[in-house]
Amino acid sequence: MYQPVTISSTAEKVVYLVIFHLSFVMFVWSYGKTIFTSPASPSNEFCLSKADKEQYEKEERPESQQEILRRAAKDLPIYTTTASRAIRYCDRCQLIKPDRCHHCSACDICVLKMDHHCPWVNNCVGFSNYKFFLLFLMYSLLYCLFVAATVLQYFIKFWTLCRRKAAENCPKNELPDTHAKFHVLFLFFVAAMFFISILSLFSYHCWLVGKNRSTIETFRAPTFRNGPDKNGFSLGCSKNLREVFGDEKKYWLLPIFTSLGDGCNFPTRLVIMDPEQLTVSSQNEPAKSSGANQPFPTRPLSESKNRLLASDSQWVESGPEDENVKSGTKKHIIVSLES
Repeated sequence: MYQPVTISSTAEKVVYLVIFHLSFVMFVWSYGKTIFTSPASPSNEFCLSKADKEQYEKEERPESQQEILRRAAKDLPIYTTTASRAIRYCDRCQLIKPDRCHHCSACDICVLKMDHHCPWVNNCVGFSNYKFFLLFLMYSLLYCLFVAATVLQYFIKFWTLCRRKAAENCPKNELPDTHAKFHVLFLFFVAAMFFISILSLFSYHCWLVGKNRSTIETFRAPTFRNGPDKNGFSLGCSKNLREVFGDEKKYWLLPIFTSLGDGCNFPTRLVIMDPEQLTVSSQNEPAKSSGANQPFPTRPLSESKNRLLASDSQWVESGPEDENVKSGTKKHIIVSLES
């Protein structure tokens, strides 16, 4: 019967136990929050009224149906359309889709700021649990890295045993040549492979957070009134990070919900370029930045719901109301972003 190999140093044991259990607890906590947090769905204000729904179902012409949807959506905070410039409507859920909302065929519901449906957590990853999903990837990454790093020294010792006949006193033979080396080999390679695969996924989602995009928006850019804009929701790396993790940095590493906003309204940019390349707009010449047909709203997300607009961004009205404004069209605005 083989004797198990144990760590002789007490300090090393304490360090291993603390780091292992801390990373394991955070991993399980964030994983559980990702699984059991229900995907957020649009509120009732995005549902058609009973009269509009009956009229929509009776209409056979797409033009007439779109007219009903435009009338119902005129007071809703919706600033994106389909590629054909139509109102985004879900026939399955019978509601007007908010910006960045998509219907999940697996969950059979419309999910706010849907990123993807993840089979590994059997849940949709969206506005309500995207932070938990990122933390789950991060802590699983650290967990696999810790396991691989701590096993590596024993993996090397097991497979560098001295093969000489009289090698009992050889300094290379710190560990006995037992079948345990195959267990160590398996554990090391499994942890290393999971680390590499999770690292690629985590790096990709970190890039998405920096650009304020979802996986769906990466493959199909959201369409605003001035056309598709893959950076339409990007406010710069710092603000994009705060939109997902919140203003309180002390809660960033904890799997508790701190994301800003309500999932239905999102701050938008007014220029089609990366935030890093954005030149500062002059507040003295708002007309040059806004243009004559600026499609964006006055306040995409109120300051009470998103502190990003209250702290670093300035929203300036572009001038007096014109005839379109008097007839119900929202005023045009510009935003001055920090360089």
